[in-house]
Amino acid sequence: MILRNKSLLALLAAELVSRAGSQMTFLALPWFVLVTTGSPAKMGIVLAVELLPSALLGVPSGTLVTRIGARLTMLGSDLARVPLMASLPILHSAGLLSFPLLLVLVAAFGCFNAPYFASQRVILPELLGNDEQTIAQANSVLEGAGQTSALLGPPLAGVLIATLGAANVLYVDAATFAFSFVTVLLFVPARKRAAAPEESGGLLAGMSFLLRDALMGPLATVIVLMNALGQMLGAALPVLAFQRYDDARVGGWLFAAYGLGGLIGTALAYKLVTKVPALTLASLGVLGFALPLWVLVPHVALVPILAALALTAVCQPLINAPMLGVITTRTPPALFPKVMTAIVTLATIAGPLGVLVAGALLENEGLTVTFAVIAGGVTVVAVVFVLLLDRFRRRELQAAAATP
Repeated sequence: MILRNKSLLALLAAELVSRAGSQMTFLALPWFVLVTTGSPAKMGIVLAVELLPSALLGVPSGTLVTRIGARLTMLGSDLARVPLMASLPILHSAGLLSFPLLLVLVAAFGCFNAPYFASQRVILPELLGNDEQTIAQANSVLEGAGQTSALLGPPLAGVLIATLGAANVLYVDAATFAFSFVTVLLFVPARKRAAAPEESGGLLAGMSFLLRDALMGPLATVIVLMNALGQMLGAALPVLAFQRYDDARVGGWLFAAYGLGGLIGTALAYKLVTKVPALTLASLGVLGFALPLWVLVPHVALVPILAALALTAVCQPLINAPMLGVITTRTPPALFPKVMTAIVTLATIAGPLGVLVAGALLENEGLTVTFAVIAGGVTVVAVVFVLLLDRFRRRELQAAAATP
């Protein structure tokens, strides 16, 4: 039973607390920009600047993770993000936080996202071994911690924003990174790494392996587009709460609905990854992810919107957990850190463009057009994803049949 692993439990605790703070910031930072500027376009710029370092530094950060190890990368990332996040409310309260300075600090904060996320996944084989189903279960549990945070963090952020102000909520996020640092430092022991740095190839080895892989190579464009559209959705939700309801608590409920669905989906994924073939589960999950988003297009009541977000989120772990399990077992251990950071890079490379487009659409065309673009785009990409997985399955069956 993987939940008896004390190191994994410590990792989950760190993830739960730090992600809760980050989920609060997902609402607090856009709300702060909307309140102070009134511009969804400027909000999009801030979110794009936060994502851009992950896209630019994702591949090089694979070398960092390989050289110093997943644990040290996580510790360094948490320690650096504490003062960066705390500086935002401090400077704001002193009247020194100009828009350009806000962009600089947010960009610096974003530099640590890609190596931290990759390290979370890289450290799992070090703690649990390389069995596909075990890693898939561990990824589903780790994602469950994140989804639990997504359920708890935004409603709390909505209440705190209403009482303390958006800027002050950022102090809480800084404290959660400090908690994560201490937890990993004390309770996640260092393990022997899978390979020495020189065994893992050059700077682009992970991206090269990923793009040449028979499964992941064709999916690269899908990963880029799906995550760009996901970033557009994340940028649109605070604006929905701000423009239609003028209530940060509604923004918290929107994100919490997504978190609740993700938590339910994580429980399903934990059970299903051992019973349903990985590619079949991912195919069903991606279609279920796309269809509920169409509910957001017309101007409907809040309850159907919350239900649609929850249903969409249920399906996200059904995609991520099996696919991460497959990727882990298809990747040579020496390349795994660089492959994971390559995946993070692909997932974020179009994110800045996505939130910029979302900000421009929200400011110039409104919520209905923006949600129509998101729902339509996700649906098309989901269908392409299913077709690519089906083609790969057929080729694998043909190859197996041809083998004497």
